[in-house]
Amino acid sequence: MKAPQDIIIRPIITEKSMAGIANKKYTFEVANSANKIEIAKAVEALFPGTKVAKVNTMNCAGKAKRMGMNQGYRPDWKKAIVTLAEGSNGIEFFETML
Repeated sequence: MKAPQDIIIRPIITEKSMAGIANKKYTFEVANSANKIEIAKAVEALFPGTKVAKVNTMNCAGKAKRMGMNQGYRPDWKKAIVTLAEGSNGIEFFETML
């Protein structure tokens, strides 16, 4: 089994993701091989006092980028939107950003 730090890579901080905090929806970049159950357990382990109600995942394709004549691609990545249960505590990292 993977460690929770290997599953949750980083939080996603955008205007749209910050608007979801009011509905207890938090957005993370996660490992490509992680499934919804592993993501839910990792969030509950990393942030004590949280209870995950639902996890939505999406695979994001890497963009094509050019540097002069050379062309390459950014890597593909996976995004997870985690919805917490009603009685659950919020994630303090996101709460301090508001």
